[in-house]
This record gives sequence, C-alpha cells and structure tokens, in this order.
Amino acid sequence: MAPDAPAATPAAGRRVLVDANVLLDVLTDDPDWYEWSAAQLDACADGAELCINPIIYAEVSVGFERIEELDAALPADAFTRLELPWEAGFLAGKVFLQYRRAKGARSSPLPDFYIGAHAAIEGMALLTRDAKRYRTYYSKLEIICP
Repeated sequence: MAPDAPAATPAAGRRVLVDANVLLDVLTDDPDWYEWSAAQLDACADGAELCINPIIYAEVSVGFERIEELDAALPADAFTRLELPWEAGFLAGKVFLQYRRAKGARSSPLPDFYIGAHAAIEGMALLTRDAKRYRTYYSKLEIICP
C-alpha cells in the first residue's frame, strides 16, 4: 500500500528525472501507487522541469503498441527529453561493478544504475519508488520517494 507522504516540493528551476515506475503507476492507474505517484508528479511539475531519458522512455514503451501512443502519453511539452551524457555511462558502469562485487542480484539491471548516474552527473533530483539502491550507490543524489 502506498504511504501517505506529502507531495514533493523541489526548488524552483530544478530538473527532476522521473523514473519509469512513477510514470507507469500513473499510466496504468496502479491501485496501490497511482495516488502517490500522481501527486508527486503534480507537485514536481509545479516547481521543476520534469525530465526523461531514452532508458526511461524504453522502459515505459513496453506498455504501448505504437510509438505515437507512447509520445501522446509522454508529451514533449510535459517531459523534457534528455540525451544520456557519456559521463553517466562511465559512472553507471563503475557503480554496477561495485554492486556486482558486493554480490548484488543479477535481477538488478544496469539501466537502473544508468538512470541514477544520469541524475547524479547532471545534478537533477530523481523521482522514484525504488530509493534503496539509489541511496546506497549515489549518496549525494536528491531522491524524491515514499
């Protein structure tokens, strides 16, 4: 069950990278997480620029038959589409290696580490429901989570 948490209030002018799990909660009307995720998106949109990257776009795309449907669900005027910086790729690889050396489960995909690295490298906040891994490996990352 989604916790009753206050809506996020990022600093004005900030950018927030929105994780796929939050977007999917809203797009699928998730019975447990829709309210929390929708409230966080609304609150962040009031004070920050909402952003996605190609990895997040790809993760959300699995629920759509056509690219036009996905683009309508994630309109460019609501979600700034960012390219992935090369530095984030390097950081993601290093953090993933650290994770694997610590016997991290193979079920944890490299894309999650790339999303965290992207937010960290560009100084963005990350709106997500999966905060534990991000907190462990990106200790300075601002995370908006339950």
